[in-house]
Amino acid sequence: MKALQNIALSMLDLVAVREGGTVADALAISLRTAQHAERLGFTRYWLAEHHNMQGIASSATAVLVGYIAGGTRTLRVGSGGVMLPNHAPLVVAEAFGTLAELYPGRIDLGLGRAPGTDQATMRALRRDRTETADDFPQDVAELQRLLAPAEPNQRLIAMPGAGTQVPIWLLGSSLFSAQLAAERGLPYAFASHFAPRLLLQALALYRQHFRPSATLAKPYVIVGVPLIAAPTDEEAEYLASSTYQRVLGILTGDRRGLQPPVENFMAQRHPQERAAIADFLAAAVIGGPQTVHAGLLALAQATQADEFMLVSDVFDPALRLRSLDIAAAACGVSAPATSSHS
Repeated sequence: MKALQNIALSMLDLVAVREGGTVADALAISLRTAQHAERLGFTRYWLAEHHNMQGIASSATAVLVGYIAGGTRTLRVGSGGVMLPNHAPLVVAEAFGTLAELYPGRIDLGLGRAPGTDQATMRALRRDRTETADDFPQDVAELQRLLAPAEPNQRLIAMPGAGTQVPIWLLGSSLFSAQLAAERGLPYAFASHFAPRLLLQALALYRQHFRPSATLAKPYVIVGVPLIAAPTDEEAEYLASSTYQRVLGILTGDRRGLQPPVENFMAQRHPQERAAIADFLAAAVIGGPQTVHAGLLALAQATQADEFMLVSDVFDPALRLRSLDIAAAACGVSAPATSSHS
């Protein structure tokens, strides 16, 4: 039995641009959210790489990691993740090596295998390079070498980067990254915040095949959790309609800024749309304090996760902070009296 008190809480931020708001607003909201998460005792705050997506402002991920790390003191800050097909490993090593020198002991490098965008944007990012199945494992190995202490006569050295040993995490929504993380003895984060179908299968595979490494003695799992919490189940369901609208937009190709909540949004949807949104959000925990506690506890027992990484797309930034307060209280961490929702 996994107790909620034994699970670390963290946050993944897509840096949503709200309808009627600006990119600058979105960036400021992210920093305030990270500072609030830090006050609540969260472990880490990750930013996701996406490109050419209206409504999401986290494309320059390393720049944002520096911005959030610079505005916080104890929180680990990192990428959730850098999409490795889009970048040369040397560039990633130099960027995160620089961050590690600026914020020692606080930077994480989460790596994803998907491009995180469409074909045209992928070509714009990496020009004419064609990705093969072997590239990701090779790129991960190259990054590990570049972030390790330089060997005698090593010809290619990341400067900064060499010797920083920035912790590498593998992210995934399939079995591929679970297998690779197990083989390399790396910590693993499953993207159940948007693709929960293979969650339990991937975690079982990872744990079963895990080989201890110099950096990790036993398996370590983060599980992505869409979370919308409010004082009542009814209000949480209402606030969650912003997330439902975003998911429907992803599924139908109608991307836009994060929308304000809508009364009875799901009731107005076609049954197929409701089913598709429910599949996407199968790992979501939405409700009042008791519902949130029960939902997180059930997820903890099903996954035996070491850490939950919350994704909370609430339109009103102050109510998003309140959502984190409720989640922290559900996991046995009380919001401090000095916490501010301003």
